[in-house]
Amino acid sequence: MTIVFARSTTIQAHPSFIDEGMKHVRDVVMPALADVEGSLGMSLLVDRDSGRCIATSSWRDEESLRASEGPVRKLRDEAAEIFHGTAEVSRWDIAAMHRDHNSDRGAFCRVTWVKTEPVHTDRVVDVWKLAGLPKMEELEGFCSASLLLDHAAGRSVSSLTFDSREAMERNMERVDEIRSETVREANAEVLETGEFELAIAHLHVPEMA
Repeated sequence: MTIVFARSTTIQAHPSFIDEGMKHVRDVVMPALADVEGSLGMSLLVDRDSGRCIATSSWRDEESLRASEGPVRKLRDEAAEIFHGTAEVSRWDIAAMHRDHNSDRGAFCRVTWVKTEPVHTDRVVDVWKLAGLPKMEELEGFCSASLLLDHAAGRSVSSLTFDSREAMERNMERVDEIRSETVREANAEVLETGEFELAIAHLHVPEMA
């Protein structure tokens, strides 16, 4: 089984500097990442109300992820400065990635962070793929879904992308039902949920569902 790795940087930005920060990520961070060995692209989620921005880079293998720490740290510090915020880093295995179609401008994401006992993380993946994903695919405006995993911490994060904010909001009740069913069956606990604008969608991860 192919394993792709990811590093996410959560920046608590000053809301009035979000547009400037997004431009910096597009014009500076993305081209710089493209030159780093093993890089498979990146995405950027933005919550304009809270100022929370999540940049995720994907990597071909664990060696590439580790080797990139130095150059990425510099890019991260510069981006945090532009966003006028603080940065927090997490590292993940990409356990699943499924796309119905590529997202266009205006796409929005519903993101759920989940916690379980580390010994149960494989069950979280199985339940997400076998029970959750088929139901997600039926949702109107479904674009893609991904599941990232931190085995050692027993943490996972699921991202469900819709074609628009309106599609996301229309499906909110059904998404909550799917989430509750999946989390209960996986014997897990929801830590947090959030809604984000998909500002940049260049996470070139292969189909892994």
